[in-house]
Amino acid sequence: MPELWKNGPRYEGAGAFPITTDSVLLADFVKPKPGRAVELCSGAGLISLLLLAREPRLSIDCAEIDEVASRSAERNFASNGFAEAARPLCIDIREHRSRLEHAAYTLAVCNPPYFPKNSGMASETRARAVARSERGCTLSEVVAAAVWCLRTGGAFCLVHRPERLSELFCTMAAAGLEPKRLRLVQHRLEKPPSLALVEGRKGARPGLEVQTALILTDREGRDTAEVRRIYHREEN
Repeated sequence: MPELWKNGPRYEGAGAFPITTDSVLLADFVKPKPGRAVELCSGAGLISLLLLAREPRLSIDCAEIDEVASRSAERNFASNGFAEAARPLCIDIREHRSRLEHAAYTLAVCNPPYFPKNSGMASETRARAVARSERGCTLSEVVAAAVWCLRTGGAFCLVHRPERLSELFCTMAAAGLEPKRLRLVQHRLEKPPSLALVEGRKGARPGLEVQTALILTDREGRDTAEVRRIYHREEN
C-alpha cells in the first residue's frame, strides 16, 4: 500500500477512483476541527484519510454505496491506525433518513457525481459510472443528505463544476444551507476555472466569501508553490 507522501498515510483505491486532484484539493479546502464528521459518496475514503492526517481528533462516518470501495476504505483506515476514528458505512445516501444520524455532525464533506445521469461513456464500469454521473444520487439528494446530517451551524464542503454553481447555490439555499465560502480552481492563470470548492453552513445568514483562485501550474507548466504544499512535494 503506497504512501501518499513521504511518511504520510498509506492509501489504496481498489474498487473506487484512484487519487484525484479534486479530492485532494477538497480535503485541503476543508477546515477540520475536533468533532463528528460525515463524508458522503466517500469511495475508498481518501478525503477522510487526508482530513484525519490533519486532525486526528475527528470522528468520521463514511457513506458509500459501493461495497468494494467501502471495504477498501476500511482497510485504508486500519492500515493507518484510524480504525477507531473512521467508520465505513455501505449505504445509499438517498436513504439518509433511516441510515444516517440526524443533526449529529458538525462537518459534512462530499466529492459528488458531476454529470447528469446519461452523460457517462458506455464502456465505463458501474462503479465509475456511479461516481462520475448522477446514476446513484443527484445533486439535490446529496444536499438533502448533508442537511439531514448537520447540526445548525455545521459546515458542508464539496467540490463541483463551475457551470453548475448556480444550480448548486439555489439547491443549497432552498434546503437551508447558506453558501459561505467559494474558491475557484484554474489550471493556469489565463485559463477559465475547471473546479469550484464550496462551503455552506446550515442555518447561516447570507454572505459569501469569494477567495482568491487556486492556480495549479505556472506559465511554464510547473506546479505552483501552493500545489506543492498541498501535495507535500517539498517533503519528498
